[in-house]
Amino acid sequence: MPEPKPGPFWETTRLADMTAEQWESLCDGCGKCCLNKYEDEDTGAMHYTNVACRLLDGNACRCTDYANRAAEVADCITLTPAHLEEPAWLPETCAYRRLAEGRPLPRWHYLVSGNPEAVHRAGASVRGRVVCETRVEDPLMHLVDWVV
Repeated sequence: MPEPKPGPFWETTRLADMTAEQWESLCDGCGKCCLNKYEDEDTGAMHYTNVACRLLDGNACRCTDYANRAAEVADCITLTPAHLEEPAWLPETCAYRRLAEGRPLPRWHYLVSGNPEAVHRAGASVRGRVVCETRVEDPLMHLVDWVV
């Protein structure tokens, strides 16, 4: 009897056990984690703005200096499995958060769909929706409800 085929790595490998290549491939390229966000002190709810980090390319939805981002941006978080113990600060659609919470990747994730543009076609990215933080005086005046 043939052995059952193992599923895709994101279904069979714990986040903490993934290789660096596997870990990086989980990023869906939505750009939502690069938005300015605020936590409501009373409820713990996250509120997102359409104000993006100065390093985010709003069309490609990728960091323009990924290798040096933590040195360039003081509050940039280099995501690790330890950050996923309390993943509520990440958007609901984030692959890292979804897997940490035991949920599957969305249909549009390129590891599932095979198409890196699917995240944009599904309207799940920040493409065309953001302004650079260097052009905004008060990010709180830019709250949005489309980040889910």
